[in-house]
Amino acid sequence: MKKLLLCFIVFFSIQAFAQQPPLGPGKKSVKEKDTLPEIDLYKIISIENDTTYLDTTLTILKDYKFNYLRKDNFELLPFSNTGQTYNSLGFQKDYKKTFPLFGARARHFNFMEVEDIDYYHVPTPWTQFYFKTVPEQGQQLDAFFTINTSKNLNMFIAYKGTRALGKYQHILTSTGNLRLGFSYDSDNEKYHAKAHFVSQDLLNEENGGLTAQAIEQYTNKEPEFEDRSVLEVNFENAESVLFGKRFFLNHEYELTNVVDSIHKISLEHTLDFSYEKFVFRQQSAVNNIFGESFESSQLKDETRLEKLFNEASVNYSNRLLGELSFKAGHTNYDYGYNSVYIKPGDTIGNRLNGNLLHVGGAYKKQIGGFSVEADAKLNLSEELPGNYLAATASYEFDSQNWIRFGVNQNSVSPNLNFLLYQSDYVNYNWQNDFENEVSQRLFADFRSRRFGALFGSLSQIENYTYFSSGEDGMVRPFQAGEQVRYLKLKAEKEFDFGYFGSYNTVMYQNVLQGVGVLNLPEFVTRNSVYYKDHWFDKALYLQTGFTLKYFSQYQMDRYDPVLAEFYVQNTQDLGGYPVVDFFFNGKVDKARVFFKLQHINALLDGNNNFSSPGYPYTDFLVRFGLVWDLFL
Repeated sequence: MKKLLLCFIVFFSIQAFAQQPPLGPGKKSVKEKDTLPEIDLYKIISIENDTTYLDTTLTILKDYKFNYLRKDNFELLPFSNTGQTYNSLGFQKDYKKTFPLFGARARHFNFMEVEDIDYYHVPTPWTQFYFKTVPEQGQQLDAFFTINTSKNLNMFIAYKGTRALGKYQHILTSTGNLRLGFSYDSDNEKYHAKAHFVSQDLLNEENGGLTAQAIEQYTNKEPEFEDRSVLEVNFENAESVLFGKRFFLNHEYELTNVVDSIHKISLEHTLDFSYEKFVFRQQSAVNNIFGESFESSQLKDETRLEKLFNEASVNYSNRLLGELSFKAGHTNYDYGYNSVYIKPGDTIGNRLNGNLLHVGGAYKKQIGGFSVEADAKLNLSEELPGNYLAATASYEFDSQNWIRFGVNQNSVSPNLNFLLYQSDYVNYNWQNDFENEVSQRLFADFRSRRFGALFGSLSQIENYTYFSSGEDGMVRPFQAGEQVRYLKLKAEKEFDFGYFGSYNTVMYQNVLQGVGVLNLPEFVTRNSVYYKDHWFDKALYLQTGFTLKYFSQYQMDRYDPVLAEFYVQNTQDLGGYPVVDFFFNGKVDKARVFFKLQHINALLDGNNNFSSPGYPYTDFLVRFGLVWDLFL
């Protein structure tokens, strides 16, 4: 990753002095006008072709996204060190998945998938820097640069890197995400292409959490252990790393005349070649925690997945019929290990591989004030069968009020590490013939600038698959014998009182069936109260105030470092504690500066809270950083 970062710096240096792209006949350059083009000319385009515009304003929502993931983490509970994993405060599921996931899900929060990569169209070169401090030694940085060499071709390159020592023993994190890509539109507007390459490595030192004695010392808030580095951990000789590389290409060619607004026929192709590898290393076995091992020293578990996905589609649109798409594709996959495990009465294989064919279709139509969408896919395979159907309808009352509702149906194999896993620890070896998880969901989403936002869903899952500990205390996969039914209601609203503002998010959850298999807090809330104003003749815009986050007590999942997965436990209730942050954020020109006193209430009453059994929650911290947009 260091070499890749050096390439990024060289590329940025070259492009920073590149000639500004032409703006068209009769238009003056930025230098001639000595002003910046309108900010809404800087377009951000998703893989689904949804277009938004660069937003350099400062809002409370920007504060919520100023974190390691650069996303609002309302439904996540972070561990104590930047770059570690997150426990889940809400249930998230992809209802359009027909191929099982790789596994090691606790390492995938910062793993950038296809939908996480955006594409751009900019009138001048645009650079963005993100920087934020971390607990103890280290820093986190996300540097991004994009340029249109012409109105047809855009290129971008970005590198996100983090290194943080942390306050506890042996929890160093070191992560890197390199992204580079381009988008192209031909002069005649018949051909469109998007492509990217991503290389990622996410390393965490593992310590197994605090020992039983250290948990007691931490819970009792004993003064001599306010220096967290003296608390004893279960081991200091392990690390886990998730590697990933992906090349992605999506391109489309229109067969009809682009000026013909009545009919449109196009051919589209998507190629996705991806590679993932998860490695767990430990210098000497810890048998009292993970059980018997094949090796006493130099343990190494290595799991790999290679996947090649190809899909072709024919797209047709007509004013009367709407937009239709017919798809067919092929997936070649190879998951597993380099050895076979033979034990008395059983043999655990080493590969899951094969070829999958699939077909699918999509439909979109504007009917009166309603926008109707449907999408479906079916795997034509007995090896890893799967399908999904998604149907939604939305109605826009006006530009500030709309509603969206729909239904999802999904059938997919459990993740690959549920089906096959091998490890140097004896109890972490299995091969299962689980049934598909079959899910249904009804949902509705209402958004209004005046009344706020309200989201509700009711989900039902058959054959819910999860990790838990057996009677011997060892972690292994299970499949629920009963349905899991889950209700979720979430509301958020901002209030503006002139110089003061408030933003409030509340979530209610109820596991109607399947308690003990799916454990979640019943109530989660986040409330911000702040002052906002322009200072120094409007040279500085600031927002300062407090944010309170609270979630009710529940039996939160426990983290397993061998699998890099969370597993269900039903013996210990944790949570039920508030976290108060003080923030002072300011905007000067295109730079946004963030300053935060994190978990400030820990200064008054100390901290003995947990993010997972055995893993302490973050202490009081002083954090600062910035997001700076630069234009040439």
